[in-house]
Amino acid sequence: MAAPLKVCIVGSGNWGSAIARIVGSNAQVLERFATTVKMWVYEENVNGKKLTEIINTDHENVKYLPGYKLPDNVVAVPQLRDAAEGADLLVFVVPHQFIRRLCDEMVGCVSKNARGITLIKGIDEGPEGLKLISDIIREKMGIDVSVLMGANIANEVAAEKFCETTIGSKVLENGQLFKELLQTPNFRITVVDDADTVELCGALKNIVAVGAGFCDGLQYGSVSSATFLESCGVADLITTCYGGRNRRVAEAFAKSGKSIEELEKEMLNGQKLQGPLTSAEVYHILKQKGLVDKFPLFTAVYQICSEGKPVQEMITCLQSHPEHL
Repeated sequence: MAAPLKVCIVGSGNWGSAIARIVGSNAQVLERFATTVKMWVYEENVNGKKLTEIINTDHENVKYLPGYKLPDNVVAVPQLRDAAEGADLLVFVVPHQFIRRLCDEMVGCVSKNARGITLIKGIDEGPEGLKLISDIIREKMGIDVSVLMGANIANEVAAEKFCETTIGSKVLENGQLFKELLQTPNFRITVVDDADTVELCGALKNIVAVGAGFCDGLQYGSVSSATFLESCGVADLITTCYGGRNRRVAEAFAKSGKSIEELEKEMLNGQKLQGPLTSAEVYHILKQKGLVDKFPLFTAVYQICSEGKPVQEMITCLQSHPEHL
């Protein structure tokens, strides 16, 4: 029998810790995976103690997922290369702005047949234009990368409420492998061979259909419209608009007059929102292409988040382009 596959979770925030609960539990019972699951944790001090020590002693991420125990086979590791050493399966779940640096740091320390899956909702704006996070990982680390996106709120997944999600994979066999690692009776996974659309749905869920346009514009080949009906598409859009942190902070921003940064500190324990950052990256590309007028919602969100436009002008911006609503 082949040696069990070593798993490394790259990231340990709210979503990363929720996923670690699933991966740790599955690794305890499925012989295909090594029992010990390493989780890279950005070291912080919490109440005078190192976060990694708290996780490894109390088996709880008290900062980012308080109230939910992690399986004791999930080991928090403060050095990324130590966490990823010899890993066969890498689960990426960090804010998207850090992905280039983290991949550079891991080069050469993972298994030669390593495979990855990204749960990161965002796109990267580099010198050559927009890039999918999965493509950055593929190019920097030379591994196949699947993507997991869905209508998933981390605390609901941690509480084992029923949720569905979508894995997109260019190599279906790898998508099925990650499904085995990540699926539970209450976290149901569909695998599709349309990875780029799945990823763009996650990144651009404010207007899900824009994902198809970007796919074609980036010449990623044909888009399966059925993908938009999976959990990564319309369901994720609706869930985020009702219950996600981007919506909650934006509502507080409109009501309180405080800055996004202040509200992140108050409401998110210092975690960063991906929505404003993604809106800036998309806006810069739209401006380059002369398409700003075609995307009034993206433009309005960017101007309010990044240029100090009064939030009260949001509806005016949209009403001036009724044909695009």
